Amino acid sequence: MTQEEAFYIGYITKTKGLKGEVQLFFEYDEPELLDLDVVFAEINGKMVPFFVSSCKLQNNNTGNFYFDDVDHIDKAQALVKKKIYLPLSKKPDRSADDFHYNDLKGFIVSDETHGELGEIIEVNEYPQQFVATVLYHGTEIMFPLNEDMIIEIDEAEETLTVNLPEGLLDIYLSN
Repeated sequence: MTQEEAFYIGYITKTKGLKGEVQLFFEYDEPELLDLDVVFAEINGKMVPFFVSSCKLQNNNTGNFYFDDVDHIDKAQALVKKKIYLPLSKKPDRSADDFHYNDLKGFIVSDETHGELGEIIEVNEYPQQFVATVLYHGTEIMFPLNEDMIIEIDEAEETLTVNLPEGLLDIYLSN
């Protein structure tokens, strides 16, 4: 399996105990919908399968996992900070009206003051908010995606109209 045939769900944050248990932080919105019998870790550019022998999901977007053949802290330590994926075939179906900020990737952003800024090249989820990255005049600019800044989302036209705080673009363009 290649990375293009998979979708990112999170990463291993730490080991727990001495018997190979690891903690996975989910960056996927609804981890309880995922089929977690086998996950893939990106190791040296390759997708390596790990069969889940047991997992316990927590309320804080984490889960504690035991993998087959990872039965010691030394083996588990090698997985810390590895990105974890599932095959695209296991991606839960969403209804057509179920829209996420991640769906904005590829949309064209226009600011009410500065006009068209460019295409959203990345949407990152942080603990407090989603942040969009746009290439504007050759410089990557980032801004939070929240109700205070978003004026309109046109899914049919794939456009996003925002009202960025005064001076935000100047911070990026002044360097």
